[in-house]
Amino acid sequence: MQVILKQDIPNLGYKNDIINVKSGYGRNFLIPKGRAILATETAKKVYAENVKQRAHKEEKIKNDALAVAKQLENSVLSIGAKTSTTGKIFGSVNTIQIAEAISKLGLTVDRRNIKISGDIKEVGKYAASVKLHKEVKVDIEFEVVAE
Repeated sequence: MQVILKQDIPNLGYKNDIINVKSGYGRNFLIPKGRAILATETAKKVYAENVKQRAHKEEKIKNDALAVAKQLENSVLSIGAKTSTTGKIFGSVNTIQIAEAISKLGLTVDRRNIKISGDIKEVGKYAASVKLHKEVKVDIEFEVVAE
């Protein structure tokens, strides 16, 4: 039995995949739970149209992410933090502060898409990785300065 998946299912397939499953699994589990639909001729035509439209939208989103990446590569962020006389920071710099510094540039980046290697507890220059799209990733430099 062929079905079209409506969502990602681990060890089975991804959303909008046409897959072969056993009839009982499709009829009794996937279709009633709303995780798949039967792959009839009309459903396959709708599926083909959805894939074509999604590819166009994905291309636009990717191009927007590339433009943001180009802007981030050329900029150096400065993050202020309260420090002691020895240069140690009270607390640490995290992704929230980096996202706020990026928003001051006029760009919006979700803090969950920013990765920092290790804890930042001293004044200095560091690097972070920002994932803007599943295919677009940019490394940015930022400097932690004393306030």
